[in-house]
Amino acid sequence: MPPTTFPATRLRRTRLAPWCRELVAEHRLHPSDLIWPVFVQEGKHTETPIASLPGVTRVTLDILAAKAKEAQALGIRAIALFPVIEDKLKSPLGDEALFPENLICRAIRAIKEAVSDIGVITDVALDPYTTHGQDGIVENGQVANDVTIEVLCKQALVQAKAGCDIVAPSDMMDGRIGAIRAALEREGFSNTLILAYSAKYASAQYGPFRNAVGSATNLGKADKRGYQMDPANGDEAMREIAMDIAEGADMVMVKPGISYLDILYRAASTFEIPVFAYQVSGEYAMVKAAAASGWIDGDAVMLEQLLAFKRAGARAIFTYAALDIARLLAS
Repeated sequence: MPPTTFPATRLRRTRLAPWCRELVAEHRLHPSDLIWPVFVQEGKHTETPIASLPGVTRVTLDILAAKAKEAQALGIRAIALFPVIEDKLKSPLGDEALFPENLICRAIRAIKEAVSDIGVITDVALDPYTTHGQDGIVENGQVANDVTIEVLCKQALVQAKAGCDIVAPSDMMDGRIGAIRAALEREGFSNTLILAYSAKYASAQYGPFRNAVGSATNLGKADKRGYQMDPANGDEAMREIAMDIAEGADMVMVKPGISYLDILYRAASTFEIPVFAYQVSGEYAMVKAAAASGWIDGDAVMLEQLLAFKRAGARAIFTYAALDIARLLAS
């Protein structure tokens, strides 16, 4: 056996020069690893900054089309859409989610008309559309699982008919992946993919997102711990993922990301299916806030976090920094 101890072995040798570090790097970050979440709003020629998400805006559909072209040019392969619904359109049952001409359906078509080769991912959940801010139908003070699934199936079909490539149920209802898959098959959408938010935790880090879509005020002091996962649990996440795969999910999500790298690693190591991660709004905002105060190098930390997702096994990463990171990688 050759010597494997110091001084014959010096691990620093491969770290000394930039060219060598590049040669031996175990993981790399590429723009095609990034999924860009975009908030869409009504109107024209308007881009509204989101105070709790520095650098992120709500955009009207004309601007969305232009930004989709920019994202594609930078090598980003998919955009995830999240609607900002006017209060007058919200209801206890989230009826607007089922309207074929709603904002999200028009946003899908705007991207497809502007860009021919970029994936469109749509959120399947009712929280942007409900007056109570919950992801499903509330009955007797609780989110009703089976009734909600019926509505989610209709929502997924509306989005598929509008032309989305991936429906992404983020609601955490039991059994909804199988029901949505069956509904898509019945209507001829056998090629529409399902990205299941399988391990979505009841995190305290979603605040900026809820501000962005306008559900924070509606939710008020209520929470989603009755259906989103307990942050204390890891084995349960593996059960959730296994069930969603068995029901027909094409890929699965771990959310949040940085705080749950252990779950991401376990999922990627356990299941032979693409596992995605979401650098959620709170994780993104904390990096931006610390950078704005001069405490950290924001770009360097953002890159480090995204590389950590790749190292833990993520095939793709939702991040609000997608455009900025893609530009950095190209420079």
